[in-house]
Amino acid sequence: MAAQIPFDLLQQNITGELVFDCLSKTIYATDASDFKEMPLGVCFPKTEKDIQAIIRFAQEHHFGIIPRGAGTSLAGQVVGNGLIVDVSKYMNAIIEINVQEKWAIVQPGIVRDELNMALKQYGLFFGPETSTANRATIGGMVGNNACGSNSIVYGSTREHLLAVYAVLSDASFATFESCDEESIKKKIVQQNLEGKIYESMLSMLQPEEVQNGIEKEFPKASITRRNTGYALDQLLQLQPFKKNANAFNFCQLLAGSEGTLAFATALKVNLIDLPPSENALLCIHCTSIHEATIANIECVAFQPYGLELIDHYILECTKNNLAYQPYLFFVESNPKGILIAEFRFSTQTELQAHIQKVIQHLQEKKLGYHYSVVEKKDVSKVWSLRKAGLGLLANIPGDEKAVAVIEDTAVDIHDLPQYIAEFNAMLTKYNLYAVHYAHIGTGELHLRPLLNLKTKSGQELYRTVATEIAHLVKKYQGSLSGEHGDGRLRGEFLQTMVGEKNYNLFIDTKTIWDKNNILNPHKIVHTPKMDESLRYAADYPYPVYKTYFRYQQGDLLRDVQQCNGSGDCRKSHLSGGTMCPSYMATKNESQTTRARANLLREVLSNADAKNAFDSKELYDILDLCLSCKGCKSECPSNVDMAKMKAEFLQQYYATNRMPLRSKLIANFSSIMNIASKVAPLYNFFNQAPIISNISKAFIGFAQKRSLPKVHSTTLLTWFRQFKKNQKKKNYHAQVFLFCDEFTNYLDVHIGQQTILLLEGLGYEVRIPEHVESGRSLFSKGFLAQAQMIANKNVALLSNVITEKTPLIGIEPSCILSFRDEYPDLVSADLIQKSKTLAQHTLLIDEFIVQEFEAGRIRSTQFATQGKHILLHGHCQQKAVAKIQATEKMLQIANHTVQTLASGCCGMAGSFGYEKEHYDLSMQIGELVLFPSIRNAKKDTVIVAYGTSCRHQIKDGTKQASFHPVEVLLEQLAPETK
Repeated sequence: MAAQIPFDLLQQNITGELVFDCLSKTIYATDASDFKEMPLGVCFPKTEKDIQAIIRFAQEHHFGIIPRGAGTSLAGQVVGNGLIVDVSKYMNAIIEINVQEKWAIVQPGIVRDELNMALKQYGLFFGPETSTANRATIGGMVGNNACGSNSIVYGSTREHLLAVYAVLSDASFATFESCDEESIKKKIVQQNLEGKIYESMLSMLQPEEVQNGIEKEFPKASITRRNTGYALDQLLQLQPFKKNANAFNFCQLLAGSEGTLAFATALKVNLIDLPPSENALLCIHCTSIHEATIANIECVAFQPYGLELIDHYILECTKNNLAYQPYLFFVESNPKGILIAEFRFSTQTELQAHIQKVIQHLQEKKLGYHYSVVEKKDVSKVWSLRKAGLGLLANIPGDEKAVAVIEDTAVDIHDLPQYIAEFNAMLTKYNLYAVHYAHIGTGELHLRPLLNLKTKSGQELYRTVATEIAHLVKKYQGSLSGEHGDGRLRGEFLQTMVGEKNYNLFIDTKTIWDKNNILNPHKIVHTPKMDESLRYAADYPYPVYKTYFRYQQGDLLRDVQQCNGSGDCRKSHLSGGTMCPSYMATKNESQTTRARANLLREVLSNADAKNAFDSKELYDILDLCLSCKGCKSECPSNVDMAKMKAEFLQQYYATNRMPLRSKLIANFSSIMNIASKVAPLYNFFNQAPIISNISKAFIGFAQKRSLPKVHSTTLLTWFRQFKKNQKKKNYHAQVFLFCDEFTNYLDVHIGQQTILLLEGLGYEVRIPEHVESGRSLFSKGFLAQAQMIANKNVALLSNVITEKTPLIGIEPSCILSFRDEYPDLVSADLIQKSKTLAQHTLLIDEFIVQEFEAGRIRSTQFATQGKHILLHGHCQQKAVAKIQATEKMLQIANHTVQTLASGCCGMAGSFGYEKEHYDLSMQIGELVLFPSIRNAKKDTVIVAYGTSCRHQIKDGTKQASFHPVEVLLEQLAPETK
C-alpha cells in the first residue's frame, strides 16, 4: 500500500521528515500495549501547516493518520496500519506562559515534567501527573485524559484543558474553547466543518430521551475517573444543557478522544499554585488487599494529596531490581498491600499533627499493622517505586506476565471492597491471580492478571477475563477505563458498558467530526476484536539461541521480550539519570532502548537466515548504543542493552568480517603492552599533529579527538620497585589491588596514588596475579576472548580474595566486570566461584566507606579544611554500584560534594573516539556535563571516576579533572602519610 501512495509528494509539501524504511516501521509498530501492527511509515512534523498538509494528503489518498507522543499508551491508541505522526521530536515548545491569568499554551509534544520545570520559577505547575510524567507529552495526556497519582486533588487533564487549537479532518483550522450562548449561535451558522460540528453535536444531544439515556447508562458521576467512550456526559453538564453551569467547551469532549476527532497543534492549559511545601507519606501496611480497600475509604476523609496502593507482588519484583532495591527501606515485615497517603501542609507542626490523627483513627478502626512515615528526600523514592510498578511487573520470571487487559477499571470507592472481592473470585475460577496497585483513592486499582499471551489458551483467557470483567464493572456502574483509554483494547466492550443507543451516539460523534475515518481510525469505535494484532502470535515456536552470556529469563530472546514499551528510556537529560544518552541528544525514537529491544525481538523471532544475528539493520541501530549500562538499572524491566549488544556483535561477526578498528580497540591491552616499551616514540607519533592525524584517519578516529599518552613505566613495574624499597611498617589489614589495563598503561599516577593512600591509611597493598579485565573486549563484542579472560581471572583470584582480603579497583568499568559481566559469562563450572568473588570485589570508594563505618578509617586522618567538589559519576558505577559511596568517601575527607545529574559523559570507552560518533559524543557532553563544568566557580575541583570521563572533560572543556583518589590523597594528613 505504501508503494502505491506518492509520499514523495507529501515530503515536498512539509518541512518535517518522512521515513518508510522497514526498521522505522518496526520500531513504531508497538507502543506500551500488547498490540503490534506495521504502519505505512512515520512522519515527524515541525509546524501546524505540516499537520494540515498531512491531513489533506491523507484525505486525498484514503489512509489513516495516527497522532503519537511518547508512545506509552496501554490500550493500543498509537498502533495502527496508517501513517504515524510523531509530534514529540519537533512540536514540543512552550508557546506562551501567562503568570497573572495562570495558563500556558504549549505544543502537543512538550513533556509534562519539562513544562513544570519551566513553570516552577513562577510558583505554578500543571497538576495532572501520570506515572510516565518524565516522558509523557501533554498532547498524549489530553488524548487519554490522563489522571495520575494526585488526581484525588487535581482531577484529570480534562479539568485543566482550556482550549485546543486543532486541524480538523478536512484540513481546516479550528479553536475550541469556552463559548457562551451568543458565541455558539455564531459557530452554528458557519459554513464549514467547525460550524457543522457545533450544529450537529448540539442537535444530537438536545432530545430529553438522549440525555436521560446517557445519565442512566454512563458510569456513576461520583467516579472521577471516567474514560468510557466519548465524554458526552461531560458536555451535558455545561450550558446550554444545564443552566447556571460553565460555558460550553468542546475541550471536555476532546480530552479522552484519543486523537480520533481532531489533531491538536497547540493546547491551552490551566496552571495552579505549587502545593504546600511540607509533605510526608503515611505508608499503611495491610494484611490483605480487602483491608487496604476499607482503610482507603477512611483515609479519603482526611483529604490526602495522593492515595495509592502497592501490593506484595510489586514489592517482590523490586527486590530483584538494582535501582529500586534501596527504596524498600520503609517496608516492615511482609505486607499484602501498602496504602501510601501523601499529606501536605504549610508547616511541619500541622503536618505531623494531621498524620498522627490519621494513624490514631486507623488504629481505632483496627486497620493496618504498621505505619511508616516517610519524609523529605525519601518521599521521591517511595513515589518512584510506585511509578515503576508497570515496568517492574515485567520482571516476573517466565512467559506469564501481568497483562494490561482489565487494569484500568474504576468504581466508586465505597463499591471498591465488594468489587475487588468479586473480581478476585472471578479470577480464582480460572486459577488466576492479579497484581493490585495504583490509584485506590479514586476507586481505580490497576488490576493485572498473570497471563501467557504467547499461547492460544492464554489469548482465549485474555478475552474471557476481559468480557467477564466488563460485565462486572457494568454491575457497579463503573468505568471500564479510568485513565488509560479505550483504544483498540476496550472499544469492543463499549456497547456493553453504555448500551446500544449510546454506543451509536459515539459512532455518530466520530462521523460528525471525521466522516472519512482518517483520524486515528479503529480506536474507541469500529475497533477490531481486542485479541487481534497482538504482539505475540499464539503458540509460535520462538527459537532459543546458543549464547555466550546467560540471561535472567533463561535465554536472550525472552530477556529482549522483557521490554514492555513503557518508554522510561525516553526521558530527557532534564529528568536526570543515564538512560539513554543517544536519545537524550537526538530525540530520535530509534535511539531508545525500547526501539533497540523492539527490533532485536523482531529480528530474532522471525529470522530465516542461517545466522539469525546477521542483520545489517540491527547492526546499524545498535551502533549508537553507547553501552553505558544505564538501562541495566534504570529500565524497570532490567533490559540490559549493553549486554545484548555485546552478544549480538559476537554472533554477527560469525558471518561478517570484524572491522580492523574494532580489533585494535578490543586488543587494547596487548597493543599498550608493546607501546609502553617504546613510550617516548609512541607518544611523539601520537601527539605530532600531522602523524597523529594520519594514524587517526587510518584507525577511524575523529581528527578533533586528542589521544592519551602511554606512561613511561607501567604500574606493575613501579609497584615491584616500590615494594622492594619500602621500609617495614605495621599494617592493620591487607588488601588486594586489581591493576586494570587502563591504570597500568595510561593512568599510572592514579594507581601510584591509590597505593600511597591505602598504605598511608594502614593497609598493606598487594597486587595478586591476574590478567586484564577484558573491558575493551566486552565493548566490541569479542565475547569468546572475554570469556577466556573472565575464566582465568576467576580461577586466579577466587582462592585469594575473601571478605577479609577484598579485591579493590579504581577504574569502574574494569573492576565492576567482576560483578556485572563475569557471573553471566564464565564457564558453568566457575559460576559459583565467580559469584562469590563478585561479593568481595569493591571499588575504592566502597572499601573506604566500609572501613570508615567499621571505625578503621577516621575523618581525623584527613585535613579539616576540604575543597568544594563537583562530581561526575561513571555510568557503570551508577548502574552496578552506587555513586553515593563516592560522595561519602569524599565527605569523610572533609570535602563538600555536589553531584552532577550529568548522565553519560558521551565518551563511553572508545565510542567518543570514533569519527562517526564524535559529534554525538560531544553533543551528549553538552547536555549537562560541559555547561556545568564551565559554569563552576574557579576554586571548584572537578572529580570524575572513569578514565574516559576525564578524557571527555579535557577535550570538551579544556579543564582538568581528577580521580577521587587524587583529591583524597592530597587531603591525607601529613602524620598519616
